[in-house]
Amino acid sequence: MAATTEFYTRILGMELASTIFDDKVPSTGDTFPYFHIFLRMGDGSTLAFFECADLALPAKSSHPAYGVFNHIALQVDGSAELVKWRDWFAENGLDVIGPVDHKGLIQCIYFHDPNGVRLELTTPIDPNWNRHAAQGFEDLKLWVEAKERAPREGKDVAPELLSLINRVKQQRDDSKPKSP
Repeated sequence: MAATTEFYTRILGMELASTIFDDKVPSTGDTFPYFHIFLRMGDGSTLAFFECADLALPAKSSHPAYGVFNHIALQVDGSAELVKWRDWFAENGLDVIGPVDHKGLIQCIYFHDPNGVRLELTTPIDPNWNRHAAQGFEDLKLWVEAKERAPREGKDVAPELLSLINRVKQQRDDSKPKSP
């Protein structure tokens, strides 16, 4: 917990907002000793971490990709700030990936906290990059339908999802205005 607190306060500049230690987790009723920290971000939101002395460590992931998929993304104000953070992290011994351009929508850097949680700092390239809810719901519907349809039709799911991705990308490319 000390390394987590050091990382989020000294490296990321968050404030240690509050702590709790007790012998019973209020939300679950589980009885074991725990320490709980809250780290405040600039907008007042908090990240929360628990430490429990007698619990077994979490099971290892079944595939390295799972260490990449689920992560926390925090926005910064522009590419210059993103580069400053990248340099600061490198100076403090963190392995940093990026900046990475995500298809003209956002630019990001990736790194891990002491718990192995993957974090992302991101800045918009497209100012409306996170304002595409209608497309998001349509994409989700297409994804779920393809995932459910494949086994019903005796097909492998992954190739069907790849076919969906390629078809949608082609449709979107075809609908973009052409340059003269």
